[in-house]
Amino acid sequence: MASPTVSAPAPASAPAESLSPSEAVLTSVFESAARLNLDAEVIDLLRTPWREMRAQLPVRMDDRRLQIFEGYRVQHNGARGPYKGGVRFHPKADIDEVRALAMLMTYKCALMDLPFGGAKGGVMCDPTRMSETELNRLTRTYTQHIAMLLGVARDIPAPDLGTNAQTMAWMMDAFGQLNGHTPGVVTGKPVELGGSFGRDQATGRGVAVCMREYARLEGVDPRDIRIAVQGYGNVGSWTCRVASEMGFTVVGVSDVKGGIAQPEGIQVGALDRWVGVAGSVAGFEGAHPITNEQLLEIECDYLVPAALGEVITAANAERIHARAVVEAANHPVTPAADAILGRRKIAVLPDIAMNAGGVTVSYFEWTQNIQQFRWQLDRVLQELELRMVGAFGELMARSGRDGTRPRQAAFDIGVERVARAIKLRGFV
Repeated sequence: MASPTVSAPAPASAPAESLSPSEAVLTSVFESAARLNLDAEVIDLLRTPWREMRAQLPVRMDDRRLQIFEGYRVQHNGARGPYKGGVRFHPKADIDEVRALAMLMTYKCALMDLPFGGAKGGVMCDPTRMSETELNRLTRTYTQHIAMLLGVARDIPAPDLGTNAQTMAWMMDAFGQLNGHTPGVVTGKPVELGGSFGRDQATGRGVAVCMREYARLEGVDPRDIRIAVQGYGNVGSWTCRVASEMGFTVVGVSDVKGGIAQPEGIQVGALDRWVGVAGSVAGFEGAHPITNEQLLEIECDYLVPAALGEVITAANAERIHARAVVEAANHPVTPAADAILGRRKIAVLPDIAMNAGGVTVSYFEWTQNIQQFRWQLDRVLQELELRMVGAFGELMARSGRDGTRPRQAAFDIGVERVARAIKLRGFV
């Protein structure tokens, strides 16, 4: 279906906190476009997604009741290659959030110099309240509705919030029933079905690598750095594990059921064993109980929001007690909060770089599927390290050269590369 018009961001006099997710992303894009002196026609192509699909998804629930869900697939820009982006199952995965995340994927892939454009999918549902069979039916219905958009050289989904390797297996199978066995049509699959070694840890490991590189720029040993991580799902837990191996001290973590703080440091291995039994970090022996809100205000050096978006706002940005915020989640800092943190000289390391480990190893998985040749884990991790270190170094060098904050530098690199591809392909 044709893409609806996306309004320009609110004028500078309007409170930045009132911007929608897509408007917030567009603000960064327009600022970069102005610094780069891009043509108005190029800016017009970056303003709106190239394609959006909205689908009605009827699913027969276990109690035989018919429930209709709403699903989306947004393809923002494909100038640099096939569309790439996850599929999110969440009650708030509406069209504006999915559109914003598709835009972020465009510039994330460009920043990492991956041969992909940006896309995102979403279904408005609560997967925590659905059975496995209901999720299976919903996934297959969603896949059937967007199948005409997908393909190894067209659009390659991956897991995101509320989805996982099992979801990707169902998507692969549903697409395969229509088009023949095509493992490369999704990434983040189980290893047994063509997935890549290391994909489960990729995003969290990438976050930890960037923290280590930032510590190196600061001239501080990781053993002297305390981190607090909001969210102990896949991304947050792997961030803690890898960061702990690097020497960082984890002083606080939280999940949907609560949080814990331990100023002398949390033993991540023991915490993992506790979570495996209790299902939550809450109640971990020897730690102080805290709320998710208190976790964000804990005394630490690096604060890592690794759960939902927009958790650091104008309401709590003044109470952040860290010298750097590491955006492991998508869009966890609102524009108003970002301005406050900037005024307070708190560095914000942007999501399009910090959490790019996932799409990077998805790229490795895609190439392995095309070649029908599996890489061993050590090669995957080595290649991921090279990509993350290179991209992070490039954005920090750009930030220092231009006198811009890291988020602005990251968008400048991404927007510049997408604009160049648009020109080379002759779209304008």
